[in-house]
Amino acid sequence: MKNLIETIKNIWRIDELRTRILITLGLLLIYRIGSFIVLPGVDSARMAASASGGGGIAEILSIFTGGAFTRASIFALGIMPYISASIIMQLMGIAVPAVQKMQKEESGRRRINQYTRYLTILICVFQAPGYIYTTIEPEARINDGQFWLFTSIVILSASTLFVMWLGERITERGLGNGISLIIMIGIVAQLPQSFAQEVVGRMGPGGGGLVLLLVEIVLWVLIIAGCILLVQGTRRIPVQFAKRVQGNKQYGGVRNYIPLKVNAAGVMPIIFAQAIVLIPMYVAQAFETPPNWLLSMVNSQGFFYNFTLFLMVVLFTYFYTAITVNPNQLSDDMKRNGGFIPGVKPGRQTANHIDELLSRITLPGAIFLGFVAILPAFAMMFGIKQGFAQFFGGTSLLIMVGVLLDTLQQIESHLLMRHYDGLMKSGRIKGRSGGAAFGMAG
Repeated sequence: MKNLIETIKNIWRIDELRTRILITLGLLLIYRIGSFIVLPGVDSARMAASASGGGGIAEILSIFTGGAFTRASIFALGIMPYISASIIMQLMGIAVPAVQKMQKEESGRRRINQYTRYLTILICVFQAPGYIYTTIEPEARINDGQFWLFTSIVILSASTLFVMWLGERITERGLGNGISLIIMIGIVAQLPQSFAQEVVGRMGPGGGGLVLLLVEIVLWVLIIAGCILLVQGTRRIPVQFAKRVQGNKQYGGVRNYIPLKVNAAGVMPIIFAQAIVLIPMYVAQAFETPPNWLLSMVNSQGFFYNFTLFLMVVLFTYFYTAITVNPNQLSDDMKRNGGFIPGVKPGRQTANHIDELLSRITLPGAIFLGFVAILPAFAMMFGIKQGFAQFFGGTSLLIMVGVLLDTLQQIESHLLMRHYDGLMKSGRIKGRSGGAAFGMAG
């Protein structure tokens, strides 16, 4: 406790770090206040009554917006349209050579960011009407007219752009990646209420009592520890650099390492997989009485849904790792800088060696990531309420762990740069490369 208090004092002594933390907290507070402002023309009382028995898509999407989705808030769409636009631009960078060329230049990256913003507006214009008619019940619409629909679309789209602007300001003037922090704060906002409901349920009649609640907490802590190991796990490949003598000085001759992440794809495989398994849910909403085979596909606790989700996560982990880590480029960079892997010839054999190692470490990482994705279903099978079960795995838990590690790593960097002790005595905190929850820049 004494070391913790001293670390907090050290953080507060650094003017720049203190300013960045206060700016980050202030902008996140603005986002949280906006998530409670209801869209004009919507009866908040009726909306709350209709949302109380919700589930399915609304329950899942509400996690990423801190409840704004089910409250019909002006921030109901949250940052997700921007995330979707960023994913589309990333995929275009693989398929379109012109976009791939722009990604390698500073001016090109600025143009891609601008195109991403335009694409975000386009997605909002199409997504906002769908949200209004599928989520807001007709009884909750006070002024259900064409003008109200138009103004609601404008407000929802402008609010998404404002949230995106908040994220960029946090990244620029605050601490951590703004987009990631906005998503995380929406997820964390649901945790106290979900945990309180779980405590009340366990302490009630037939709930199992305090013992089962303690067992749940212990298992939850162990799962969090496993996710931390997944995020931080690396396989270090030794690289030897050749000696060079220029005049009286010797350069090179040192050994470095290439850190290959066990989970180089981050949470992207779960996001892609959940986007696919949610398609049957949208299709089921079109039927008054959906057929049984379709109901089995949308049952989040059913075997078919979770088997499909697990399989998709494993496949997308390999896919996204393949497009994120390029063994040929790593081999060329090493050869250009006079480096080589001991016992492996430079060039094609080095690329094959890295690719083989990457395939070996990706398999256990993909299986563990798939298991984390379906953990909420197992938690609900053992009687844990759906709200709290979402924190036992899936995207929510991985985003929380990854973003917190990245933010703590930045705080530790500020402390060490000014010759203070870090946050941990046993070693430095290792965040993820890139520093964003979705593997993108904020």
